[in-house]
Amino acid sequence: MKELLMLLTKSIVDTPDEVQISEIEGEKAIVYEIRVADDDIGKVIGKHGRIINAIRTIVRAAAVKEGKKVSIELLG
Repeated sequence: MKELLMLLTKSIVDTPDEVQISEIEGEKAIVYEIRVADDDIGKVIGKHGRIINAIRTIVRAAAVKEGKKVSIELLG
């Protein structure tokens, strides 16, 4: 799932080398924290949050197939 998230995020931003994703496993869910360059935050969020919500939907769908719960946070 981390690879899927990395692929989706890197394809959107202008500086894919600065994309960092950290994975925090909890008891019930996995939290992914995405860090991108300051100039790319708007591109990842999209208008009215549509792009980040689409990314969350895709990753959650992949997580359901594996029987896991996933949360995604975008950090600036």
